[in-house]
Amino acid sequence: MPKIFIIEDEPLLREMYCQVFTEHGFNVASAETAEEALLMLEQEAPDLILLDVLLPNASGLEMLEQLRRIPSIAKTKVVAFSNYDNKIAREKAEELGVLDYLIKTEFTPQEITEKIMSYLS
Repeated sequence: MPKIFIIEDEPLLREMYCQVFTEHGFNVASAETAEEALLMLEQEAPDLILLDVLLPNASGLEMLEQLRRIPSIAKTKVVAFSNYDNKIAREKAEELGVLDYLIKTEFTPQEITEKIMSYLS
């Protein structure tokens, strides 16, 4: 069962996506902040990280830079997930090796799930 790690500061969205992915058979863990996520990720690497770009205290992209320097999780697949549709942020995410940069409002939870499933197959 693939493990997905969701980093999302909005509780309702985090809980909804945790539930949706769990219903589709994924093992799901989540964190609200970059700091919390890094501590958890150092303990166990997931198959894919769904990363909100706008997080409190540190941006998701700053967190991704840190993540890429940790050998045990540096190669983990990452999908950026945000309502922040900014060319510079998108380019930075691509430089850091994200599989995709998804705008939350442009996809239903089912569509997001299907995209994530395709990245794990």
